[in-house]
Amino acid sequence: MSIIKQSQVITAEAVGTFLLTFGGCGTAVLAGHQVGWLGVALAFGLTVVAGAYAVGHLSGGHFNPAVTLGLAIAGRVSWKQVPVYMATQVVAAITAGAVLLAIARGTDGFSAVESGFASNGYGDRSREGYGMLAALLIEIVLTAVFLIVILGVTDTRAPKGFAPLAIGLALTLIHLISIPVTNTSVNPARSIGVGLFAGADAIAQLWLFILAPLVGAALGALLFKAVLARGDEVALTAATEG
Repeated sequence: MSIIKQSQVITAEAVGTFLLTFGGCGTAVLAGHQVGWLGVALAFGLTVVAGAYAVGHLSGGHFNPAVTLGLAIAGRVSWKQVPVYMATQVVAAITAGAVLLAIARGTDGFSAVESGFASNGYGDRSREGYGMLAALLIEIVLTAVFLIVILGVTDTRAPKGFAPLAIGLALTLIHLISIPVTNTSVNPARSIGVGLFAGADAIAQLWLFILAPLVGAALGALLFKAVLARGDEVALTAATEG
């Protein structure tokens, strides 16, 4: 991959991941009381739609280390590109979290630790008190489903041009299901991006929201590849090859 193309991939993934983290978590932090769970779920879905249409043609529009892993397992992206994608996504998400924190501190008395800062959690950090096993299962299952949707709608047999919309709607549905359980991750970068600013308890639970989405993505990709893919399936975009 040329230096110019690599820079486009990195920039596209950084912009998309920043948008997803800032848009989704920002809605939860700054407007959560006004829009509720439905509004937050829609915000995450809309950020994916917007980001994928804006820069997806440059990088494939992963915006999520779990998606990158799943696409690599499915043969849609080169393994040597995986570290570049993942590093870019995590740095962009942390940057989004830092910018969001600076804005949220514009109101008197704001505390990222006390508010939770849109971080993920289980046990006493779950909205409805769901335990670690429930959190682990829902994150694995929903990330697997997410990868199957992504791989399906970007398959060569799928209708053209609708992938960003379908993926965004899938992410909205995933949030509607799992916000009460874990505040919804299915994305290690999103979890790290705000979790690092939400205090020691949030950081101590980050392992689950890194591990479970990666495991779920791998399972979803393996299932799709074994049962639903076809032999002559091509790569998602030329931008992800190299």
